[in-house]
Amino acid sequence: MGVLEGKPRRLGGGQSRCPYCGLLQDRVATLDQDWVLLEPDMNPLAHTVPTEHRWIEVSDGRVTVYGVCPPDQSQRCRIEHRLACPAQPLPDLWPWLTSLRGENARRAKRQDDPEPPRPPEEWPDAG
Repeated sequence: MGVLEGKPRRLGGGQSRCPYCGLLQDRVATLDQDWVLLEPDMNPLAHTVPTEHRWIEVSDGRVTVYGVCPPDQSQRCRIEHRLACPAQPLPDLWPWLTSLRGENARRAKRQDDPEPPRPPEEWPDAG
């Protein structure tokens, strides 16, 4: 085996569109040599997420389910996109997830809506 030169290489997963809602989701490698689709730009405090739904990023960019209970109060985690997907029926696992699903439903609708009509240059006289 060779010696690492510089920083360790991160495993690139990229993004893909959810087949249900059309929003982007992050494809991230797991410690178990698998992939998981995570909600982008969402890093809630781990203690607010049920144990079996906490994905913690490790130093090489992979993630693992974080089952420590209770976690450190400042620990952040990630959640699977399927939990926040507005197009998939899921139970209300925790209150802020309901808000996130509502916001994602609005985002998905805005992305599909045509551009709003432009206002006329001049309004006709009212009198």
